[in-house]
Amino acid sequence: MALSALTRWIVAGAVVVTGACAPVSDGGQGGSAFFSVAMAGTSETEKTLSFAYSTIAERYLRKVAVAQVALDGIAGLGGLDPAMTVARDGTVVRLQNDGRIVNQYAAPGDNDPQGWANLTMQALRDSRAASAKLRQSNDDQMLKAVFDAALTKLDQFSRYSAPEEARNHRASRNGFAGVGIRYDEVGTQGIEIRSVIPESPAEAARLQPGDVLTHVNGKPVREMTLDQVSDMLRGDIGSQVAMTLLRKGNGRSETVSIRRSLVVPPTVTLTLEHGVANIRISGFNQRTSASLATAVRDARAQLGPLLKGVLLDLRGNPGGLLDQAVSMADLFMDQGRIVSTEGRHRHSIQVYDATPGDIAEDLPLAVLVDGKSASASEILTAALQDSGRAVVIGTNSYGKGTVQTVIRLPNEGEMTLTWSRFHSPSGYALHGLGVLPTVCTAEGKEKVVPLLKTVETSSTVAAELAAWRASGIDQTDLRTQLRATCPSEKHGDDATDSRLAEELLQDRALYTRVLAISSPAPRDGQFAIPSAAKPVTAQAEVKVH
Repeated sequence: MALSALTRWIVAGAVVVTGACAPVSDGGQGGSAFFSVAMAGTSETEKTLSFAYSTIAERYLRKVAVAQVALDGIAGLGGLDPAMTVARDGTVVRLQNDGRIVNQYAAPGDNDPQGWANLTMQALRDSRAASAKLRQSNDDQMLKAVFDAALTKLDQFSRYSAPEEARNHRASRNGFAGVGIRYDEVGTQGIEIRSVIPESPAEAARLQPGDVLTHVNGKPVREMTLDQVSDMLRGDIGSQVAMTLLRKGNGRSETVSIRRSLVVPPTVTLTLEHGVANIRISGFNQRTSASLATAVRDARAQLGPLLKGVLLDLRGNPGGLLDQAVSMADLFMDQGRIVSTEGRHRHSIQVYDATPGDIAEDLPLAVLVDGKSASASEILTAALQDSGRAVVIGTNSYGKGTVQTVIRLPNEGEMTLTWSRFHSPSGYALHGLGVLPTVCTAEGKEKVVPLLKTVETSSTVAAELAAWRASGIDQTDLRTQLRATCPSEKHGDDATDSRLAEELLQDRALYTRVLAISSPAPRDGQFAIPSAAKPVTAQAEVKVH
């Protein structure tokens, strides 16, 4: 796969910041006496604010003023105490509590991240001093209120995760050091294990669903919350944890010592039915592409020449890591564009191309999507459809066509920031549009063979797909009309989609004819891509879920 180097946008540790704002104060009495207050040192919170403001100014999809980001953030304190408000009047920023001025500050330059970080810090201190409700909030809660308000104003996908939540997100993406069990509630005896993750320490120790975990390191779990149990089961790679269990079947109590290791939740499941490899993908983490390749190899090994094709089920899949979507598409493509991304930051402008020599380039392919298939799912689906490799079945996908970079902040929290849009191989922007299935199963279309025959003999589908690909990102009304041609629906385990895919893959001639309908005509021999884009060879930790 041809991917070209791109820095992993994860920034760890503290960022050195200096300088101070000049707050304006009248002692809370509404006067206008101005005086400068130098900040005593630089706190972790201020470093976090300054770094976040700088990053937003540099990398966000659209150019935004740091001043507006900071003011929107300070206004977020109203979520903790509705009486707290902030307003800017020219060069003065006023913080008020129930209409009474708490403090006034001289506004820094509109694009001065450090100045606005200092001002935000002073506003946090002053608001806490003035509000009993805010005095009950800790630093993390107030910082979260600021970031939530600021990032929500940018777009619906940019967001902030506090340190504990961020650690869980990193574990979901990259795996975690644990034992590899799933559970969902604390019972009177303890926690019943619902499932054991394959190739995990728990599987090696022969734990099984139905076992009841009663103690961790000698402490009874019935007295813990689920989060507390999770914290005790996780630890450093190679460290040991003692688990006491009531074994399923005989009910005997047994204590086992398990050595923790990296656990990556599985995202790929394979079932073989009627000569078709039905592969369900629930998300895109760092092992999804490798797991998909393994599933295809297993299907070939078990069915050999009887393998009629592959069904990728992406229904309900919210997305995940961009590099995984790219490498998964490359498993089925021998050449051509997979996806291109375009934003304001120079590193956000990239193209990703397929290379020959992968394990599934010769197999007939169908992809199932629904209204909950988003982002990385849409990248994969659009690439396979536009390259003429797959027939897409289901309903219009979610239409989440922006890429988020995940930035690790000095306080160990994370900021997920929208920084580019992605474009399909034929050039259309997926944001607000999604992927149009070749075979639409929305609105109760249930008869399998008649529906396929209708698609095969109709010129309407080809015309709809052509209009879809020609629509511009700013043609909002047109895109709304186009999405109505196959409305998004949540299909989940709807058997109709699977039956259609199996029918199609079992009839190679029919598959070939329907596939031809969805393959776009190149524009002057080449699909459109951003003019400034460049090939990419590596990308990780860019989330598109």
